[in-house]
Amino acid sequence: MILKSYPEVTADPGVVRQVLSETPELMVVAFRFETKGAEGKPHSHPHIQSTYVESGRFAFTVAGETVEVARGDSFVIPSNAVHGCVCLEPGTLIDTFTPRRDDFLMQNP
Repeated sequence: MILKSYPEVTADPGVVRQVLSETPELMVVAFRFETKGAEGKPHSHPHIQSTYVESGRFAFTVAGETVEVARGDSFVIPSNAVHGCVCLEPGTLIDTFTPRRDDFLMQNP
């Protein structure tokens, strides 16, 4: 096992992303929302995503359905589903992707 440290990068205004661990089959990423109103803009990707709310409160929209999530909540976002969120209370989301999001590694020096 090799432990590697990844830098924090700005994902969106008020949102910092940090890869925590990765292999070709799986990636774990922390998204820290620093301010109320910060957004994870709507997007989609071919990866299956699992999100765990470590802290804070968010309005999450997945495939046109919006739900409010808070600390301890988790859910799965299917491949290619359009999704995004708005921060209602600053906090951190822990996202797991399968397979790995290679685009996140290309933005990490």
